[in-house]
Amino acid sequence: MAKDVSAAVREVCLSFPEAEEFLSHGSPNFRVRGKTFAAYCVNHHGDRRIALWLSSPPGAQEVHTKGEPKHFFVPPYVGPRGWLGVNLDKGLSWKRIAVLVREAYEKVAPKPLRAQLGKTIEIKPPTAKLALTEIDPLQSKRARAVLKQLRKIGLAWPEVGDGQQFGAPVLKAGQKTFAQAYYNQKRLKLGFWVGVDRQALLTADERFAIPRYTGHIGWIELDVHESSDWDEIRSLALDSYRHFANKRMLAALDSTASKTSSR
Repeated sequence: MAKDVSAAVREVCLSFPEAEEFLSHGSPNFRVRGKTFAAYCVNHHGDRRIALWLSSPPGAQEVHTKGEPKHFFVPPYVGPRGWLGVNLDKGLSWKRIAVLVREAYEKVAPKPLRAQLGKTIEIKPPTAKLALTEIDPLQSKRARAVLKQLRKIGLAWPEVGDGQQFGAPVLKAGQKTFAQAYYNQKRLKLGFWVGVDRQALLTADERFAIPRYTGHIGWIELDVHESSDWDEIRSLALDSYRHFANKRMLAALDSTASKTSSR
């Protein structure tokens, strides 16, 4: 099989003494003796980049990003600490990419391991392209069908608009998000506010889980990777909408519901 970018990244990053791969926030990271030197990020928060974030030597970030903005950028979160973002699909040679990864490894590796380094690995460049769904899984047939139906439900309510939050599609009641769609652990999930008091009841069903970042304020996530109960989803979305909607929106919603029921 032809090698793709993901395989090439692993080939380079794992070529150094005691380098190991681990997952962090769903992305492959690479470390040595507990210290991370590289992160492989694909479409991070919807940026559509296929990139490495590298723990680079002092001053390297400024030199590279100013000199070659096509190939280099300041990554979020770790950029202020001098890390360097490297675009992997913009024509930069893999020989040069390997040198940059080596510099990142040398920056964090202990001296005895640095002493074991030989020549920088030379690899054959990847020839296989990542599929669109590997870059953005929300472009899969299943995800597009779920999003279409979710939007059909939510956009029928007063002052609802769709948008993006951290690169993922959301529905908003005015300016407040009440429904989310995203991938977690490579599975399609929908997120809604249900209140902390309802979380324990819902999570008795294995399809539900408390999300990492928003669970403490009452959100729940529902696994819809393989199937979906749209009556259930509509009920969850409506409860969440009602929580965030203002009085004007709720009055308009109730008025519409009243007219519909009287027909």
